[in-house]
Amino acid sequence: MNSFSERLKEAMMAKDYKQTDLAKASGLDKSLISNYLSGRYKARQENLYLLAKALDVSETWLMGYDVPMSRTPYSLKEQEVSLDNIFPISTKRIPLLGEIACGEPIYADEDRESYIVAGTELKADFCLWAKGDSMIGARILDGDIVFIRQQETVENGEIAAVIIENEATLKRVYYYQEKNLLILKAENPAYQDFVYTNEELNNIRILGKAVAFQSDVK
Repeated sequence: MNSFSERLKEAMMAKDYKQTDLAKASGLDKSLISNYLSGRYKARQENLYLLAKALDVSETWLMGYDVPMSRTPYSLKEQEVSLDNIFPISTKRIPLLGEIACGEPIYADEDRESYIVAGTELKADFCLWAKGDSMIGARILDGDIVFIRQQETVENGEIAAVIIENEATLKRVYYYQEKNLLILKAENPAYQDFVYTNEELNNIRILGKAVAFQSDVK
């Protein structure tokens, strides 16, 4: 099985496409395509379809499997089908701002030129790549995309993206105003709570509430 990045390069070479050409043909951002080519990210569902269609290759082949390269018209998007339990999905692009730690806080890398395609019913302002295993109890795994609705406060027990001295983490938030106490809890018993009080709270701010996540099928 070849890697996704290798297949993407091969398909671009066969089509004589540069990154700019593929970005124009697929509607995806050039910076996101660059990340795909470097092997940093793998395309998910909708973006995989857009790339395969632009390059006129099979999605399964592009994913790296040992199948014919040529595209076949099996995609529901390319057929006139009428099935009672399949409904069309309207989509929009949501900015991808980098990584967020599911574990110890990490630097929040804001790459504002990348986007993730999601359904229009998703009320999110941006999304982040999850890194680490501290939120596995909430089914958020390493490599998942977490969608965030920007807001400065959340209810106790809700999962939020939190900035701690310019580093970002994803945790359940518990704030006790009468004690001036903030507790950030992981969803993995292997991780201890982050506890902040009094002046320590001046270095912490909530980016927003986690409203959804996107995972690969394992």
